[in-house]
Amino acid sequence: MKILKIILLSLLGLIVLLLIVAAFVKRDISVVREIIINKSRQDVFAYVKLLKNQDNFSKWASMDANMKKTYTGTDGTVGFVSSWESNNKNVGVGEQEILKIDEGNRIDYALRFFKPFKSYADCFISFEDAGINQTKVKWGFKSRMPYPLNLMCVVMNMEEMCAKDFQIGLDNLKALLEK
Repeated sequence: MKILKIILLSLLGLIVLLLIVAAFVKRDISVVREIIINKSRQDVFAYVKLLKNQDNFSKWASMDANMKKTYTGTDGTVGFVSSWESNNKNVGVGEQEILKIDEGNRIDYALRFFKPFKSYADCFISFEDAGINQTKVKWGFKSRMPYPLNLMCVVMNMEEMCAKDFQIGLDNLKALLEK
């Protein structure tokens, strides 16, 4: 009985310690990656403006061939929503909505995850002239890990993981548009 009490108190102490540590671990996550694409800004913007086209270059879209996709609204306009459902825990269930379009310059999105856990991120893709028939494309997001889930940031570098996926998507976009 005494050993069980020691084990339970030790476990409780560990949980309290982890909760205290989580209070001091950063919660904000921010990633921006960029690439130069050898196409005009108008051409690149026209392609990326259509959210369905992310299926052709986003790393996440290629992670589950059996993913169920649904679309609501008119693609390329504010309010358009692309939703997905996957049994793959790395893909999960969520949706992306176009929030704002600054024609030729920037598109802002809301990224909402429902499974395997709920989270929200503000995302954007921006476009700048980088030379004759060259466009600098920046893709990024900001999110906040809820307490105490932010404790995962101690063992996983969420920014680095997301940055790699964004870079793969940008590399795919460049290859696709420069064909």
